[in-house]
Amino acid sequence: MTQRLRNGSRPWWLLFVISGVLITIVYFVLTPWNTSHLSSHPRPAQSYNEALHLVEIFQEKERQKMNPVCRMQLMTHNKKTERAIILVHGYSSCPQQFHELGQRFYDSGYNVLIAPLPHHGLADRMTNAHSQLTAEELAAYADQAVDIARGLGGKVFMMGLSAGGVTTAWAAQNRNDIDLAVIISPAFGFKKIPAPLTAAAMNFYTILPDALEWWDPLLKEKAPPEHSYALYSRHALVEILRLGFATLNDARHHPPAAKKIIMVLNANDIMVNNDETNNIINVWKADNANLTTYEFRADLKLGHDLIDPSQPDQRTEIVYPRLMGLIDHR
Repeated sequence: MTQRLRNGSRPWWLLFVISGVLITIVYFVLTPWNTSHLSSHPRPAQSYNEALHLVEIFQEKERQKMNPVCRMQLMTHNKKTERAIILVHGYSSCPQQFHELGQRFYDSGYNVLIAPLPHHGLADRMTNAHSQLTAEELAAYADQAVDIARGLGGKVFMMGLSAGGVTTAWAAQNRNDIDLAVIISPAFGFKKIPAPLTAAAMNFYTILPDALEWWDPLLKEKAPPEHSYALYSRHALVEILRLGFATLNDARHHPPAAKKIIMVLNANDIMVNNDETNNIINVWKADNANLTTYEFRADLKLGHDLIDPSQPDQRTEIVYPRLMGLIDHR
């Protein structure tokens, strides 16, 4: 009888073991990989001239075969101003995306810095160079941009869109010398992927070979704007997500370093998943961060790239004044 009980109990033990294994696998799959802290290494410019020297160093790293409009854009009043703003373009785009808005900030008295993200701005729109992009490079880029801006203005503002928004969020989490970070439609997740599966999708594509795909499968290389890449890399998108998860992980351990943050959402965005953005908003709010949010209404029918005036159906006459108003009335 004892033997029969022992034999009969084995399936329950087996079920317990199998359940434990399955739970472990699910946890492993749904937990973002390789998103440990990406350390910030600030070396802020101590003067306007030092900032110009750092600009020269940055420009020396730009490749020769770049699209002329995609090189670093520095709009200065030839001295350190009260405010300096960093404008960070999105993945596959370049500084030209923010040129017109940057000009408006410049006309308002700001010194303006718009630097190309790593592997961006090349003259060949069909290049695969952007597939080499890493989260570490984006973090280093953010540090370099803030270092330069410290010498350009008494107060430093940073504004980024999409991948540039994630980069700005990382900077806001790590740099206490940012007076205001404006994060626009950050790519913490993508609309095609349910928020709970974002980490699993990131992990999955991490182990798969990279692939380049058309942003617009119909227009292909003719898709506007001409200064952006026509293809995107799955691995590059993974790295953008990785930077986002690293930022969220840091936020769960300590509040953001930036003095103030404005999160700007687009209710009509068909590219990024705002549910993922709300995750970091909620974590920052729980830390009593100096955070405000603003959402462009869905009935405005704004596209994901609501900055670049060369995008079809652009409505910069609505977007630009609103963004500048958010900063001026912070």
